[in-house]
Amino acid sequence: MVTRRRPSCLTRPVPVARRWPSAVLAALCLIAATSIGVLSVPGTAAAGSIGSDRLQITQMEQRIVTQGAAVQLLVEQYDQAQHRLSVLRLEQLVDSVHLQADRAAAAKAAGQLRQVALHAYMTGAGMGTGSSAMVLFDTTNATGAMARSEYTNLASDNLATAIDTFRSDQRRVALATAAVRRATASAARTVAVLAGDRRRAQAALAGDQAVLGQAKSHLQALLAAVHQAQVAHERALEQALAAQRQAVAPAAGYVAPAGSAVPAGTPGAYANPLRAISALSPERIDQGVDYSGSGPIYAIGNGVVLNTTNSGWPGGTFITYRLTNGPAAGLVVYAAEDIYPAVAVGQQVTASTVLGTVYEGPDGIETGWADSAGTGYTMAHDYGQFSGSNSTAFGYNFSQLLQYLGAPGGILQNNPPTGTLPPGWPQW
Repeated sequence: MVTRRRPSCLTRPVPVARRWPSAVLAALCLIAATSIGVLSVPGTAAAGSIGSDRLQITQMEQRIVTQGAAVQLLVEQYDQAQHRLSVLRLEQLVDSVHLQADRAAAAKAAGQLRQVALHAYMTGAGMGTGSSAMVLFDTTNATGAMARSEYTNLASDNLATAIDTFRSDQRRVALATAAVRRATASAARTVAVLAGDRRRAQAALAGDQAVLGQAKSHLQALLAAVHQAQVAHERALEQALAAQRQAVAPAAGYVAPAGSAVPAGTPGAYANPLRAISALSPERIDQGVDYSGSGPIYAIGNGVVLNTTNSGWPGGTFITYRLTNGPAAGLVVYAAEDIYPAVAVGQQVTASTVLGTVYEGPDGIETGWADSAGTGYTMAHDYGQFSGSNSTAFGYNFSQLLQYLGAPGGILQNNPPTGTLPPGWPQW
């Protein structure tokens, strides 16, 4: 028999990414496709739609991932544009400071030139031997006239050169300032466009995430209703069976034949924990026994719940309870992976107690013998029997127990299974 490959439970509990069960993803897709429509499909119909909606689920998940990547890219582009705008504004400020400095320097140079000219004019410095201020001021003296003309030409040339240099610097700074202003305006427009795109993308992503959140709430309500209906149905069935057994009960002193199963509900009895799972399909034997299907899973017999979760197992569920009656009293049973727990630590359970609801997830379920702590390890692990893909003696023993109780046994991967059982371990 060919069985689907599925990840085995870990030999040591280590964190793994938690995946949504197929039922959850199917409901999310249905709700998103109908603009958050209310789920009102009966449990059987909802289970039947899971396979046909998986492609739509994948497309919705991919769309959300794509939207998230687009938002991230827009945020990065916006940050880059904002940084560019800040740099340009700083450059504009620096150019403005430089322009002010050039203007101040030109004004200072012009003032110094006027002072030098005035000093030369008043003292006659640099006019040659015999020059004086009186010569410069004497309008009738030919020498004074020539001196004044020479001074005027020299002062005018120097002043014109200083003014030309100042105007050239002023034009250069003005052109640079205009270029920076244009670049700043362009960067500001880019920032505004990116900000709008980012807001719209974030709003779209938030809308899809809201759809998923509401879908999850609707699905949880649906699952709770289905679970309650299943529990009520099983309870009514158990009551009907009990009434039937009472009606046909044998006379006192009757002794059951050796090797026959003890009827469910009798003190000290064990019962098939998988009896209400729909489409139950046995898979491989490893640390325990793997199955696929959906529906309520029960305790085997009387016991006390030790644990309900462990992140090292696929799906994050690891329900354990210590049996308090029967031939396996004191041993710890686990039911793990794709199960919604319905019990709490410390709770007393019987063969009529629903431990949780099995959903059609990516991993199926695994059940078997846990170690005495019951927090995440198996007996097969503690005895070094499991290497990742092999059948163990503890897994095979639990498969025999399930067969004894009326469930289908698991599929051996190697025969004989790896390892041996401790002395005195119950046989079935």
